[in-house]
Amino acid sequence: MKNQRYQNCFLGFGLVVLAIMVTQLDYDEVWQGISQTGYWFAAVVVLWAFLYIFNTTAWWLIIHAPTSHDTGKEGTILLAEKGQRVSFPWLYKITVSGFALNYATPGGLMGGEPYRIMELAPHIGTERATASVILYVMTHIFSHFWFWLLSVVLFLLTKPIDVATGLLLVAVTAFCALGIWFFVVGYRRGLAVRAMSVLGYIPFIKGWAQRLIEQRREQLDDIDRKIAALHRQNPWTFIGCVLLELACRVCSALEIYFILLVLMPAPDYLDCVLILAFTSLFANLLFFFPLQLGGREGGFLMSAVGLGLTTSAGIFVALVVRLREIVWTAIGLLLIKLPMR
Repeated sequence: MKNQRYQNCFLGFGLVVLAIMVTQLDYDEVWQGISQTGYWFAAVVVLWAFLYIFNTTAWWLIIHAPTSHDTGKEGTILLAEKGQRVSFPWLYKITVSGFALNYATPGGLMGGEPYRIMELAPHIGTERATASVILYVMTHIFSHFWFWLLSVVLFLLTKPIDVATGLLLVAVTAFCALGIWFFVVGYRRGLAVRAMSVLGYIPFIKGWAQRLIEQRREQLDDIDRKIAALHRQNPWTFIGCVLLELACRVCSALEIYFILLVLMPAPDYLDCVLILAFTSLFANLLFFFPLQLGGREGGFLMSAVGLGLTTSAGIFVALVVRLREIVWTAIGLLLIKLPMR
């Protein structure tokens, strides 16, 4: 019953925010965009059903990662004990719903990750569920930094560089290198205690964070040991999860490719990757907006124009992507109440 109440709270909050987002749309512009896109809009929506498989697989591997403990026993399960296997279809449902809540929540991770922990905890325990979610979020963000860094290399190899662009690329490279370093340290030593310690310096929540550290220090240390274990004891699982998330980023550029096919006969897929990279970087810098409202549109507009496309093309791509996000947010929220084991 308690789990049902939490589910209803997450669902209710998500639906309220989704309704607010829908009311902000220009319906004439939306209808024109959908009419112009035609069946390519359906292709964009269906594409994400496959992209979420990448995300779910990475999380599933983290939950069931075989490792060796310090005792030397091989073949144990890092986060899910033997007999506690989590089914892939059920985890897919939780993955989609978690991303839907993240889309609808200001601050991003404030909605989807608590929901994932709540749903997974009855299956593998609260500490293991928390560790798996933190590990997956770390891997998801870690892959973003690699995607942005590799996109800098791609830009250098395929586009002319002026002074302003060069300075921007240097700044992006430094930012990505710092992010990669931060997460590598987090993988080796754990991140739960450090993250809570950082929260201890933020006004309004620092008292709560400090009390939580004092009360749950042993559990947080155990979560950090589990985080470090995946990186240290089973690096191939770690590498596989990062590559899955990175592949998801590259394949998601198909969305932009499909949309541009409406406007031009043969868009350059590498340009689509660069548009996605710049847009996601710009939008994530404005993570505190629900649905990254404004940041994503601005990113599409600037990146499209910067790569030689028209302003109208950038606006059109941003509109269709926003509609797809709303569709999948609605699907994810509805999946919260879908009974499945």
